Amino acid sequence: MTSNPTKSSFHTDRSRLIKDKLAQLSISAGGVMVLVALLMIFFYLLYVVQPIFESAEVHKRGEFTLEEQGKVAALGMEEQTEIAYVLMNSGEVSFYQAKGEALGKKLSSLPVDTSKTPISFAKSAPHLGLYAYGYADGHIAILKPAFNVTFPGNKRVITPEIRYPLGNTQFLVDEQSQGIKLFAFSRAEESVAALALTDDRRVVFASFVAEENFMTDEIEWVPSYSELDIEGRVDELLLSPDNTRAFVRSANQMYIFNTRDPEEVELIQVLAANAENANLVTSSLLAGANSLMLANDNGEVSQWFEVNSDQGREFKKIRTFYTQDKQIVGVYPEYFRRSFFTVNKSGDLGVYYTTSQATLWQGNVASGKINQYSMAPRSNAAILVSDKTVSVIEITNEHPEVTWSSLWQEVWYEGYPEPAYIWQSTSASDDFESKFSLVPISFGTLKAALYAMLFAVPIALSAAIYTAYFMSPELRKVVKPTVEIMEALPTVILGFLAGLWLAPIFEEHLPAIIVLLIGLPLSMLLTAFLWTKLPEKIRHFVPEGSHAVLLIPIVLLVGFLSFAVSPTIELWFFGGNVRKFLTNELGLTFDQRNALVVGIAMGFAVIPTIFSIAEDAVFSVPKHLSNGSLALGATQWQTLVRVVLLTASPGIFSAVMMGLGRAVGETMIVLMATGNTPIMDWSIFQGMRTLAANIAVEMPESEVGSTHYRILFLAAFVLFIFTFVFNTIAEFVRQQLREKYSSL
Repeated sequence: MTSNPTKSSFHTDRSRLIKDKLAQLSISAGGVMVLVALLMIFFYLLYVVQPIFESAEVHKRGEFTLEEQGKVAALGMEEQTEIAYVLMNSGEVSFYQAKGEALGKKLSSLPVDTSKTPISFAKSAPHLGLYAYGYADGHIAILKPAFNVTFPGNKRVITPEIRYPLGNTQFLVDEQSQGIKLFAFSRAEESVAALALTDDRRVVFASFVAEENFMTDEIEWVPSYSELDIEGRVDELLLSPDNTRAFVRSANQMYIFNTRDPEEVELIQVLAANAENANLVTSSLLAGANSLMLANDNGEVSQWFEVNSDQGREFKKIRTFYTQDKQIVGVYPEYFRRSFFTVNKSGDLGVYYTTSQATLWQGNVASGKINQYSMAPRSNAAILVSDKTVSVIEITNEHPEVTWSSLWQEVWYEGYPEPAYIWQSTSASDDFESKFSLVPISFGTLKAALYAMLFAVPIALSAAIYTAYFMSPELRKVVKPTVEIMEALPTVILGFLAGLWLAPIFEEHLPAIIVLLIGLPLSMLLTAFLWTKLPEKIRHFVPEGSHAVLLIPIVLLVGFLSFAVSPTIELWFFGGNVRKFLTNELGLTFDQRNALVVGIAMGFAVIPTIFSIAEDAVFSVPKHLSNGSLALGATQWQTLVRVVLLTASPGIFSAVMMGLGRAVGETMIVLMATGNTPIMDWSIFQGMRTLAANIAVEMPESEVGSTHYRILFLAAFVLFIFTFVFNTIAEFVRQQLREKYSSL
C-alpha cells in the first residue's frame, strides 16, 4: 500500500502554519501584556502622586450666632470638630455643637473657677491648647477646655469641661502685684513662664519651675523674676513654647530676648522689622517657634528665623508673602505644619505655606472683620468669629509642603545658613520641618551609576571583545558561562560583602587600592609588551587565544605587592595616616562606605550584563566580513576596529545602556554599601543616597496617604522616568547605528 505524499505534505505544512500562527499570537500577546503592565505601573504611580499637587480648598460648613454678651477672647474646636468652645473676656467658657443638624446648639456654659474679674487674656501655642486669664493683683490662671468621652449604652457621648492642668494654682507674674495688662505664657515640661506688661508699664518675665516637696509629695512652683528694658510702648508679647525666647513688639521694632536663664534675661537682637513705607500690625510664632511671622499694613507678611552670621546666630528676613491685603488684622499658625493663615477686616482668609513659599488659597469666609480665628487640631477645619457670628469652615489642605519648586529648587529651611537641597523626611519631633528635595537622591542615583559604569564598562567591554574575537573556542566555553553565572549572584550578597568586608579593607589599605587601580592596567600592558619580545619558540608554547591565562599570576602578584607596600606608602607620602591627610591637607571627607566601594561592588553586578550582550554582539558579526578584511591585507586589530566593532556597535551600545539601567535601579548594594546620606558631592570618598535605596529605607515607616508616602511614590516615578529615558535613547541610537552599518 502506497502513501499519498501530497496529502502528507499538506498536513505537515498546515500543522506548521498553525504552530507558527500560535507562536506569533503568543509572542504578540506577551508583548502587549508587557506594555499594558508598564502602562498600569505608570498610571498607578501618577494616581498615587497626583493628590500632592492639588490646591487647597475651603468650604463653609455652617454658622451660628453667639448668645453671650461681651468680647470674644478666643475660640477653638476639639479634635473631631464636633464641638466648638468660645472663651469670653469676662471669664466664661461656652460650648456649642459644631457639626451636624444641631450645629450652633449651645451645650453648656462654664465659668472660670475664680472669684476675681479678669482684665487680660492670652493663649499658648496652638498645640498646647492652654489659655490663661490675667488679674489686677498680678496673678494669672491657666486652664484648658477638655472633652470627656464616654460610651453609655454603647453610644459615644462627649462631655465638655474645663480643666486646670497645673492645678488650681494661680501664678504671681509680677512681684509688685500690679495688674496684668497684657501677657503671653507657655508651658515646657517642668516649667511655666509668662511675659507680661503691668499697669505701671513694666515688662516682666516670670519663670516657675516645678519641684516636689519631699515631705508632702506636693508640687511646688519655685518662681524667678526679671524685668526687661523696653523703650517706647508695648504692642504685642510672644513667648516660645520652650520658654527660651521672648519677643516684645514696640511699634515697628521687635525686641528679642534670651530667657534660658530667667534671672538674667539677655537682649540678643532688636529688629527694625517693618517694610519700607509700612508699619507692623501683628506678629505670630510659626509652629515649632523657630520662625517669626510679621505682617505689615501694606499686605506684606514676612518670615524671620535665626541663621549663623559673623555676629553669631541672629534673626534674618528669609522670605516674603505679598498678600495684596492691606487690612490684615491677624496671622494664625497651624498646630504642627508650617502653614499660616491671615484674616482681615473684610472677612477674607488667606492660606499660605512658608517652606514652599506657596499661596494655597484666598477667599471670603465672613461678612465682616474677623476678630478671632482658630484651627482644628487635625488642620481639617477652622472656626472664626466676625462680630457675633461664628463660622465653621472645612479645609482640605493635605499636602501644602509640596510644590515643584520645593522638590527641585533650593529651599531655605529653618536654622540653615543658606538655601540648600535637603532630603530629611522625618524626625522625632512634631515641630520638625519636613525637607522633601528630590535633587540629592536623584543626584545620588546618577553618582552611583556613574562610578559603577566607570568601573564596569572598560572591564566588561574589553573582556567581551577579547573573549569573542581573540580567545580560543575551548577557553571561551569556560570563560563565558563563568562570567554569565555571576549575574545569578544575589545583589544582597554583594552589598553585604561590600559593606561589611570590602569597605573596612578600603579604609585600612587605601594606598593599596589606589596603587592596585593604577598598577593592574600598567602591569598588564607591560606584560604584553615583554611577551612580544620573547623568542618565538617560547611564545609558541602557549596556544593561540589562551594568552589571558598568563595574566592570572601577574594580577595576583600585583595585588600582593600593592598591599605589601601600602604601609610604606602611607608613611612616606601621607604622614602615616591617609584619612587625616585627606581631611587636613586636601579638605576631603572620607566615609568608610563611599562611592569607591559602591562603584566596585555595583560594577561587579553590572559586568555580567554588559559582558554577555556585548560578547554576543561581537561574536555574531558574520565571519565573511572579518575574513574578507584579513584577506585584503588588514591586520587583526584593523579588522577589529574598522569592521567588527562597527558592525557590532548597536549591540555593544545596547549592552552599555542595559548595564546603566541596571545600575540606576540597583537597590540592595547601594543600600548596604553606602552611608545612605543624601548629600550632593562628586567626591569618590563620600557616600550618597539613591532613589531606589531611599524608597526601600523609608517606605516601611511612612504613613499611608501622607505627604511622605506619596513623595516616595514620586521618587519611584522619577526612577521609572530615568530608566524609560535611558532605554528610549538606547533604542534610538541602536537603530541609527544599525542603519548606518547594516551595509557592511
